[in-house]
Amino acid sequence: MSDLTTKVTLADGHQMPLQGLGLYKVTNQAELTDVMNAAWESGYRLFDTAQIYQNEGMLGTAIKDLALPREEMFITTKVAESNQGYDATLASVETSLRELDMDYVDLLLVHWPLHQHFFETWRAFERLKDVGLVKSIGTSNYGMVHLQYLATQANEQPVVNQVENHPHLTQDALLQYHKDNNIQTQAWAPLGRGSVLAEPVTVEIAAKHGKTPAQIVLRWHVQRGTSIIPKSSKPERVIENGNVYDFVLTDEEMTLITNLNKFERISQEPEQVYERGTQYPH
Repeated sequence: MSDLTTKVTLADGHQMPLQGLGLYKVTNQAELTDVMNAAWESGYRLFDTAQIYQNEGMLGTAIKDLALPREEMFITTKVAESNQGYDATLASVETSLRELDMDYVDLLLVHWPLHQHFFETWRAFERLKDVGLVKSIGTSNYGMVHLQYLATQANEQPVVNQVENHPHLTQDALLQYHKDNNIQTQAWAPLGRGSVLAEPVTVEIAAKHGKTPAQIVLRWHVQRGTSIIPKSSKPERVIENGNVYDFVLTDEEMTLITNLNKFERISQEPEQVYERGTQYPH
């Protein structure tokens, strides 16, 4: 049976762990180092940060202090809205690499689609890959229409699209588009920031398998072929989130969880961010 060492092969040939640790809102050095240590010992190898999280430097420090081998890691970061545009993207990634104390990142994502810099930002991404500063390039929070529009001018297509995805927002049509176009889906907020854990269906299935509701939802993602990066600053929770590979949900259980879909977001609507050129209060 698969485990935290399970990898998916991306369209560009590089391999990425199916599950990783999201570092959103982990902004204390001691806390980040502790959670990194627990994650590493548990078998995690994918670590997801972003310029806007303001913890790239902390991640680099944790990796150095823990003496973790860079070649065994898969590091993702994302270009913030304020750093989009051709020259600004190039400069910001150089800053990210200095913060991380790395020669390259494994995956670079456009954090949100913006109409002002839509194609020039991606052109910078292609350049960064060409010169070896990033191994793979992808997108975050892109809808189907953004991916289709990007394809009209891009020389290289994104190999990953990281989107909000959980049982209250299953995004079935988008996930099917990803499959049809060889784009790996990666779910942020895979637990709906906890909103799906009290659902009676989830609780009942968890009791049946002797698992937590969180483990049931994460297993649902895994069986859908979705990469997941649940975030946590608590080592015990990180370990728990990784223990989802020793059981299998039935087809009926998978359907019951999928049917929890409410088309309900917990964050921004990508098209509104694209049009406004910035995120908005919500």
